[in-house]
Amino acid sequence: MANKQASRQGFNIMIVGQSGRLSYEAVLFAASLRFSCPDFVGRLFVAMPGPGPLWDKDPTITEQAVLDLLTQLGAEVLPFESKVFGQTYPYGNKIEALASLPKGENFVFFDTDTLITGDLNSIPFDFDQPGASLRREGTWPEPTLYGPGYGGIWKSLYDRFGLDYASSLDRDQPDEYWQRYLYFNAGFFFGACPHVFGQRFLDYAVSIRDDPPIELTCQSLDPWLDQVALPLVVHSFGGGRDALPDGLIDGEVSCHYRNFPLLYARESDHVVEVLEAVIAPNKIKKVMKGHEPLLRMVYQGRGQKVRALFDQDNLPRREQAIRNRIKSNGFWMR
Repeated sequence: MANKQASRQGFNIMIVGQSGRLSYEAVLFAASLRFSCPDFVGRLFVAMPGPGPLWDKDPTITEQAVLDLLTQLGAEVLPFESKVFGQTYPYGNKIEALASLPKGENFVFFDTDTLITGDLNSIPFDFDQPGASLRREGTWPEPTLYGPGYGGIWKSLYDRFGLDYASSLDRDQPDEYWQRYLYFNAGFFFGACPHVFGQRFLDYAVSIRDDPPIELTCQSLDPWLDQVALPLVVHSFGGGRDALPDGLIDGEVSCHYRNFPLLYARESDHVVEVLEAVIAPNKIKKVMKGHEPLLRMVYQGRGQKVRALFDQDNLPRREQAIRNRIKSNGFWMR
């Protein structure tokens, strides 16, 4: 378990921004960080892929008002080159961008569709024992009727990279139940050096993509490749599922909301209050009204209608059921 001394280590934050939706989400992330953690002293990097042969269209943020607002909020736009993934697998941005961060400096990555809702400085990070988000469902793998099962699939990956499979297991969970096996949501992770961590993440992901073990036959890697490789990377550096106390990330201090209808449907009153407070200042409102989901869900009040469809203390167990109810009432937006 991370100790109290670890919480005093400085760190940088990285999110990924590019043209379109992610540019507005980047502004919202930066604004929520300044709102909820005004004394954060690290650097906030908005990693931005540049144009190149791996992109069909220029992915850079071109809206000057967005770029100016990011700067005003203390963010640093950090261009990087897509050499491996690009348009065919944009989730790979989070992997390739790590090499652009300052070498040897502690880092925390968040998916851009995240709100900071509390004091990041209170989190007892131990960057020498990395971790990642445990707010996930059993989305991968999907074992077939004739096998192999969860254990066989995951063990083949640990064996591929010379890792100790047995020590990764949660033996409080039954055999062949998905939570027995180390699995994260790749929307948050942290480590000691972005170059070292990122190179291993890249090596593992490319190996799995280009030469998957035979046990992965019939298993989809799109969009799951980052979440397949991430637990292997975390484990290889001595981290795991107990890297942080429960209830902080994806709890009191951050919210990976995914999209605004889901935020209003299932998140706490505090998260909704932070969202609506963060986008209220005129300088932010002028820019954010350019993003239709924010315009309709927040500024025009549609989000509160979504919220009224659900009892936040008794939500459907599966996210798909929440999505379906929102869609059937005509309120879905991405």
